[in-house]
Amino acid sequence: MTKLVAIDHKIHKHLKITPEKAELHGAELNLIPAVVAEFNNLAVQYPIVLTKNGETGAFVCTTLLGFEKYENLFWQNGQWQGVYVPLQIQRQPFFVGDAANEASTKNGDYIVCIDVDSPTIVESTTNNEQFEYQTLFTETGEDSQYFQQAKQCLAQLLQGEIDNEKLINMLVKLDLLQPLSVEITFVDEKSTRLNGLYTIDQDKLSALADEHIIALHHHNLLQPIYTMIASLGQIYALIERKNAKSRE
Repeated sequence: MTKLVAIDHKIHKHLKITPEKAELHGAELNLIPAVVAEFNNLAVQYPIVLTKNGETGAFVCTTLLGFEKYENLFWQNGQWQGVYVPLQIQRQPFFVGDAANEASTKNGDYIVCIDVDSPTIVESTTNNEQFEYQTLFTETGEDSQYFQQAKQCLAQLLQGEIDNEKLINMLVKLDLLQPLSVEITFVDEKSTRLNGLYTIDQDKLSALADEHIIALHHHNLLQPIYTMIASLGQIYALIERKNAKSRE
């Protein structure tokens, strides 16, 4: 469960956090939301696909980490094995406040919240001596460098929501999305079919009128589109990770 509270210097000035444990939040996730700004980093190792929000039906940019629910093939031996950790994991245990709750926007400034149930929060220094701690504030009450970086990560995600919406709206408008239909048989002879995922329809992309290509270029959307297409090749590496796990 996630229990968010607005960060308050008076309450949290002595709070200690172990950033290394942020990766625990992704240990059992096979899909993690992604933003356009990190597509290049993600594509080095992960397939980037779209799925639909179960409640709204809206498309969501995600990175694929496993073929089954709760399966993160990059989580091994209690550690994240990928060369890049998605921003949605990096930002843990911090969130931007929900305007519907106590953590609302005030004078246009967002309230930063913390998940008080996060495993990153140090409960006892005696039992966590092997980890390096970070604090949110300096002795003079200013934001620590660690907290400043966390806020920058949240800012990237906020801007990412805007960038994602622009990309997805254009993909829908130009009818460039198609279901990703892939049936896979692993070395243990178990089979699976990827369902509920979407990707770029390359035939329709190639057939776009010049004016639409120019529009995509004008809005800086061609690069993320081609990055998504190229990232699909990482599905083969993901299959190999699954096969290697079966051989253990």
